Order: sequence, then C-alpha cells, then structure tokens
Amino acid sequence: RYVNGHAKKHYEDAQIPMTNHKKTEKQEKVQHTVCMDCSSYSTYCYRCDDFVVNDTKLGLVQKVREHLQNLENSAFTSDRHRKRKLLENSSLNSKLLKVNGSTTALCATGLRNLGNTCFMNAILQSLSNIQQFCCYFKELPAVELRNGKTAGRRTYHTRSQGDNNVSLVEEFRKTLCALWQGSQTAFSPESLFYVVWKIMPNFRGYQQQDAHEFMRYLLDHLHLELQGGFNGVSRSVILQENSNLSASNKCCINGASTVVTAIFGGILQNEVNCLICGTESRKFDPFLDLSLDIPSQFRNKRTKNQENGPMCTLRDCLRSFTDLEELDETELYMCHKCKKKQKSTKKFWIQKLPKVLCLHLKRFHWTAYLRNKVDTYVEFPLRGLDMKCYLLEPENSGPESCLYDLAAVVVHHGSGVGSGHYTAYAAHEGRWFHFNDSTVTLTDEETVVKAKAYILFYVERQAKSGSDKL
Repeated sequence: RYVNGHAKKHYEDAQIPMTNHKKTEKQEKVQHTVCMDCSSYSTYCYRCDDFVVNDTKLGLVQKVREHLQNLENSAFTSDRHRKRKLLENSSLNSKLLKVNGSTTALCATGLRNLGNTCFMNAILQSLSNIQQFCCYFKELPAVELRNGKTAGRRTYHTRSQGDNNVSLVEEFRKTLCALWQGSQTAFSPESLFYVVWKIMPNFRGYQQQDAHEFMRYLLDHLHLELQGGFNGVSRSVILQENSNLSASNKCCINGASTVVTAIFGGILQNEVNCLICGTESRKFDPFLDLSLDIPSQFRNKRTKNQENGPMCTLRDCLRSFTDLEELDETELYMCHKCKKKQKSTKKFWIQKLPKVLCLHLKRFHWTAYLRNKVDTYVEFPLRGLDMKCYLLEPENSGPESCLYDLAAVVVHHGSGVGSGHYTAYAAHEGRWFHFNDSTVTLTDEETVVKAKAYILFYVERQAKSGSDKL
C-alpha cells in the first residue's frame, strides 16, 4: 500500500471474478476484501479505503491476529528475528563516531517513512530535540488503553478500541521514548500515524502534506488533550508541579495552560490605527509560532553565494513582520469612532516571548492556479538571535533574556507543497544531526547554516550561558 501497491493489486485482481458471477446488488455491497500487515497486525479495507477498527461477529480478525502471533513465536520466525537482529546490530555497530579521539556510538534513531510521511518525521525529530518539551512527555506515566480480553497484547490494540480511547499524548510519548535509545536504527511511528488519521482527518491518506500545518495541528491537539484528565489526575496539576515551568511562563490558549503553551506560547500585541480619525485599537493575541513573509525584494535570490544584491536574513523577515504596514482596500478596518470601514495601519509588537520561539518562513504562496514555492536562501544565526528590538516593552527585559539559540530546523526539498521531501537538522548534546526519515547522520554547523530553512526552532538562552560567545 505504501510503496508499490502490492496488496492493492491483489484486491484489484479479486474484483474481476466477482463481477463475472451473477450476484444480487445486496450481495455485491457486502464484499469487502481486506489485508493485514503481518508486522503491526493492522487491517486495511481497500473498498472503504480505511483501516478496520472493528471485528466480525465471530471475531475472525482477532483469530487471524492470534494465528499470526503464534507463527511469530514459532522456531522458524524466531530464527528469522534472530537474523534480523544480527543485521540491525551490525548496522548499529557501523554507526560509530570518533569524538576527541575516542569512539562513541551514534545512538540517534531514525523514523521510518510510512508513505510520504517525511513531513511528520521531520517535525517529530525536531520536537524530540527540544529538551524541556520532550522530557515532559517522556516522564509522563503510561496510559493503559487495553483492557479485558485484549489486556497484555501488542500495541496495535490501542487503535482498535474505537475513537474514544485513542490517545495522541500516549502515542506521542511512546514515539519520543523510542528515539535516542540507541537500541534500534529506525523506529516505525505507525501507531502515532493511525491516531493522527483518527483525530486529524486532514492528514488521512499518503499524499505529501505541509509540515508546518501538521505541526500546528499536532500542538493544538496535544494542548487540548492535555487539558483533560490523566490517570485520574488533572494534567494541569501535573504541569503546576513541574518545577521547570513556573506560572509566570504560562500563556493560555483555548482554556487552561499546558506544557504546549508553557513552552511555545507567546503573546503578540496587534495595534491598528485609523488613518481618518486617528483612533487606535489594540488587542493581544496568543501565538505558538510566528509565520514570516520573505520580503519580495529577496525572492529571486536562491543561493547563499549568489552575488546579485544583499543577502536576505532572518532579521529582514522579522522586521517585515513587525514593521508598520498600511492595510490595502481588501482589509479595511471597521473604525468604531467613524462607524464605518476606513483605511488604517497595522503594527505587531511582541508582548511576551516564549521559551521556544518557532519561526515559520512562508515559502508557499498561491498564484491564480497553483501554489508556488519561494526558494530564496534566508540567512539565520545558530546562536544569539536577539529579539529585544521586537518587544513592546524591552526595558523590562534583562540583558540575556531575549537571546535565542537554534535547536532544530526543518527543510523542504523540491518545488511544490504537494511534492518534494522534508528533512530536519537538530542539535543534540552539542552535536548536529541530519534526520532524513530512517537515516540519521552526524553533520556540522557549516552544513546547517547553508540549509534553506522552512521552520526554525530557537530555544531561550539560559542565564548561566550568558558568558558564551555570540
């Protein structure tokens, strides 16, 4: 289904003899050819184009699963698993690095591509390297979704319990726990992906998706689920007990604060001025990330070494976002004093900076008929991004409180949003890694800064690192 449609071909072949036989319309409707993945035991129906989460009255799907489990425990399968383990170990042993003269294992774990799921893998690897965010989920107690007859069985049962029992937080936690263990070279995030299908219908299917859109949906749904109960304990209570996330750092979005808003949450002040009567309107908007336009004057500059004109920098994009802007005729402001829509100006200020500043460069834009990509290289700092000049009240900030260091960057390779490929660079314990689905390689800062960034994750610099060089 994911690669060359092998099982789908069996389904299509099975349809031919069915149509040749004389069947009533009622009989025709009930024919559903399904296939089962022998590794995960998930069942897929090609006629419905969906995963099967229920069973027959006689429990036939469960019987097939139990039969496959018995086969898995047989001597033949055990021998095959032993051979596979040897191959994985030899692959792991080949992933050794020399650091300061001594050999150390590359313990990074890749994420298998389940069929154009590189958009998800790049975001997951980036989030897994934001330590404060990742550690919170890894320290949560496991949720036991299985019960009754299915107790103690494999994890595929978590997605056969119906919509009410799937947990995005739990599958996200499991995925983060599987990364950086060094026990395997690649992890398959299929359980998480199936939960994503259930609760985020936009991402169903195997076509390429937008990584930024996925990140926003993922964070929003994690935030909503974290506001619910967790093993009988309110998750907001767990958050309050976490000493690293003080109340002063919380930013509420759609209800109570969670680790999502505590880490990524900031506040913008949106200032609109009527050009006719001068009335000023202000409102505060919470944000989890900032989407920045690449200024039009830089849009033809595609590479770092191109000579024509000045280099586009991240500061240019931030300045374009926060500069005073006159709204055009399609965005007339409803002035309460004039009692009608008037020409106006708009300006953004950052009222509160987040712990992790997520910056999204708007590389995709719509033309009359299609969505084009802005392939401009944007220069960005690895260390010491100073956000003080964009603050509403910079005088209230300490000298080091507005400095950010890069933790991860997501890159889109290719020309269109519905095509191409996503990879991620991320820093882990002082070293930079390139995450390309199941392949993880050690890289250097020179390679990272040449990347055409799509999403940048900057972490607030701690006071103790104030002596670091910028």
